[in-house]
Amino acid sequence: MMQHNLIIILYAYSFAIAKFSIGSDTLFPNQTLVLGQTLISSNQMFEMGFFSLGQSKNRFMGIWYRNTPDVVVWVANRNNPIADSNGLQLAIARQGYIVISNSRGTIWSTNSSGHVFNASLQLMDTGNLVVLTGENRENLFKRHAWQSFDYPTDTILPGLKFVDDIEAGVEKYLTSWKTSTDPSRGDIIVKIENKGLPDVVLLKKGKKMYRTGTWNGIYFGGAPPFPTPLFKLETIFRQERLISMSLAHENSTFVRITLQKSGFIQHLGLNARKDDWIILNSIPQDPCDEYGKCGSFGMCTTGAGIICECLKGYVPKHKKDWLLQDWSGGCTRTSPMNCDHIEKHGFLEVMGVKYPDMLRYRLNVSLSLAECRSLCLRNCSCTAYANPYITNGDIGCLMWFDELVDTRYLPRIDSKQNIYIRVLNTELESKATLTEEKKNMVILLIVIAIVSGVLVSCFINGGIHYLARQIRQEGRTDEDLELPLYKFSTIISATNNFAEENLIGEGGFGHVYRGKLSMEEEIAVKRSSKNSRQGLAEFKNEVMLIAKLQHRNLVKLLGCCIEREERILVYEYLPNKSLDTFIFDQNRRIHLTWPNRFNIAMGIARGLLYLHHDSRLKVIHRDLKTSNILLDGNLNPKISDFGLARTFEEDQSTSETRRVVGTYGYMSPEYAIAGKFSMKSDIFSLGVVLLEIVSGRKNRDFDNCYRYYTLLEYAWLLWKENRSLELMDDCLNSTSIESQVKRCVQVGLLCVQKFAVDRPDMISVCSMLASDEAIPVEPKEPGFCVETRPTLVRSYASASVNMENGRMSISDVEAR
Repeated sequence: MMQHNLIIILYAYSFAIAKFSIGSDTLFPNQTLVLGQTLISSNQMFEMGFFSLGQSKNRFMGIWYRNTPDVVVWVANRNNPIADSNGLQLAIARQGYIVISNSRGTIWSTNSSGHVFNASLQLMDTGNLVVLTGENRENLFKRHAWQSFDYPTDTILPGLKFVDDIEAGVEKYLTSWKTSTDPSRGDIIVKIENKGLPDVVLLKKGKKMYRTGTWNGIYFGGAPPFPTPLFKLETIFRQERLISMSLAHENSTFVRITLQKSGFIQHLGLNARKDDWIILNSIPQDPCDEYGKCGSFGMCTTGAGIICECLKGYVPKHKKDWLLQDWSGGCTRTSPMNCDHIEKHGFLEVMGVKYPDMLRYRLNVSLSLAECRSLCLRNCSCTAYANPYITNGDIGCLMWFDELVDTRYLPRIDSKQNIYIRVLNTELESKATLTEEKKNMVILLIVIAIVSGVLVSCFINGGIHYLARQIRQEGRTDEDLELPLYKFSTIISATNNFAEENLIGEGGFGHVYRGKLSMEEEIAVKRSSKNSRQGLAEFKNEVMLIAKLQHRNLVKLLGCCIEREERILVYEYLPNKSLDTFIFDQNRRIHLTWPNRFNIAMGIARGLLYLHHDSRLKVIHRDLKTSNILLDGNLNPKISDFGLARTFEEDQSTSETRRVVGTYGYMSPEYAIAGKFSMKSDIFSLGVVLLEIVSGRKNRDFDNCYRYYTLLEYAWLLWKENRSLELMDDCLNSTSIESQVKRCVQVGLLCVQKFAVDRPDMISVCSMLASDEAIPVEPKEPGFCVETRPTLVRSYASASVNMENGRMSISDVEAR
């Protein structure tokens, strides 16, 4: 009897082990998965089981990343939440079906076709959940009975195919979650659209909100390129139709694309420690990505105060709405096109554009572009034509009829997408070369504009509140600045009344909040605090400067708000925040590979070159540092914070001030000690930033274990001993290019030399950074070091100045 009982106990124990020791990647026949048990992929990356969200007691079956369990990539019963967990389990039925049930019965099951005997369930290393046949478990993709990749939810993993195959009757697309705690189908989907040329569209409740632009033979013509080489797009076409596309799977690559409930499509990458996801890119990316932003026959342009303009030969349909920045009404012909005299019609070439949506079109890939022009000209309803594929030279014809909708200038400088818009010949003639008389008139108008600009500037300096009242009375923004004024109620709504969870940064000016003007447009709101070190003068300075400066490596100012004594600046939102949050962070620095860092260094240099030499104004930034370099979704750098910037006359080289403002560790010696600043002051700051980018270490808070006061001193001593590569951040060993690293160190040291006259100008800096040839100039010793003790400033010129409470008595330095 005792032996019999022992057998029963051992049998029960072995059953418990079989039932509760699920930790492998496979669920075999006659096994069940219950609450608290999971399957784990063999590479330990993915986990599958039951989960709940937030405070909700509803249960779901899904797949998530094991190290970041809050990131759920697939949900089985997304529309069938489980409220009752009694008897909850997952099992494989004898016919090969996956069944989720509880004490009340079946809740969810797969719809596998046919009968599969002796089936097992396996969580693959790709994150794909697959039902395998007992006869052929190795040849998975030929003999599997069911896979979760055929039923995507809101996430694309490498290997999952996006499909639009009418012949096979298969369509796979993404659907957003309803809320962060409700994974049921939301209102937003992303899918392939094959209408003439393939496109990828984002729809909300069936209404088009964004499209990537048509496939041009290489990429989608209106979408940003994939953010890193980690994202490799694989496509399959059939008779000009895009049947499927997917991300190539590589075991060492941890990336995903997720459709957020807010309507953003985000490309994300996992850091080296596998516990933090970073947004590498996010689309829609800017206001021009909003579908039909400028209405019919409107052209959208980022980087300008007014982003919408009418095509040549068109004017706003509703002028009052246009002045209020409501461009949805679009544009209409200045004068009607007389179809009885098509000989008076011609075509205006507009270069580098996202092609209009294919609402009414005709596509013929065998016609030449010349034949396309002739065919479009003969049909008065044809409003534009273009070459559909940039890979086919002058072969191919795409014609649009009636309205042109969702057209924009592309930020891609290499874009070959040119469109030819139907206009009257007289409108073409207006773009011909100016006669001498016309040139003189233009010169006269320019002089008048300059004088007007000076008067307007004086007017603004008279008081920004008075300016605001005048603007409101006139119902428009200042023509010189073209800077929108936002209502305070709009800012309150966008930031949820400056909610704490929307706070993304703070500085000398005040706090910076993330906000949303609409689902498609995110903004950064910079609000002056009452005890701000920067006052009205700095506010006006930033408004005046950035409104007039446009460059891809400068942050975009979208507008301002000056109601109720508020001083608020509205900027484009950059998802990756500032450079210092990457290079000085032990976890995030790994994401800035050497190609990323070198691209950032070049971008900063190009932005500073623009400020010093190429812009309409000659601008000295005076506070260039890593925390003032913001990174967009593609990790492209943008210089920000122009509150302390100053403009120079064309023939002016230096200036002096007794109110020295800036940040210790980045200020040049002549500026910190004597209050003298010039372009060479910015170049000194750039040199510090370059060395920090290479090393991943701060100049001001340099680690004492190196026995040197600053990063500059350490870099200089390594250079003298021909050991400059030792300065490089250790995490760059596998991605660095030795010649580029040495070049950046040398240029950085040239920029931080003691005497301003020895430092190169920005033209030379950009040239040296970009060239593979050896730099002929040897750097001299650095000019300035700040000791880790906050009571002493030391320079190699043997000057020392006492500091008290963050201020230098000699020149009233405002430390930051």
